Amino acid sequence: MGWALFLSAMSQWRLRIWIMSDTPVTNTSVSKSTPAARTSSALAASSRFKTFAVTFAIASPVLYLVCVSLNLPLFTYHPAVNRIDVLWSPPRSGEGPAMYWYGWTLSVVVGGAIVSFVAAMLPERVTRKIPLYLVWVLPVFAVVLLAYSLREFWLR
Repeated sequence: MGWALFLSAMSQWRLRIWIMSDTPVTNTSVSKSTPAARTSSALAASSRFKTFAVTFAIASPVLYLVCVSLNLPLFTYHPAVNRIDVLWSPPRSGEGPAMYWYGWTLSVVVGGAIVSFVAAMLPERVTRKIPLYLVWVLPVFAVVLLAYSLREFWLR
């Protein structure tokens, strides 16, 4: 079983394609009786974890658009003087530009984790109604909106 799996992976690697499947690949050499194996498989199969992951994927692009549009970083980094300010702070004269992207990213991670944790605590009958197509539609829509909002930088 191990060599067949290895050879299949190597042929896919040479062709630069990966065949994705819903059937799980089991490793017969790893015992399911180890605590780490039970924990990882239980976490991946948990409906709460699935809800957390789906909600995080849906909330992140929305939160990123909000943070960028309203300029809501959790911190501002000034690379020229290696200083970090809490929340938003303007660039100071003679210190170079301020970087807000890191603060926006942390805002999205914290906000997405909070929203996802709350969603994971909801009953399963409610979370089953979350449309999964939003996981890919919202990021595409967010990229289009961000590109449009940055048009003045591209059209100069």
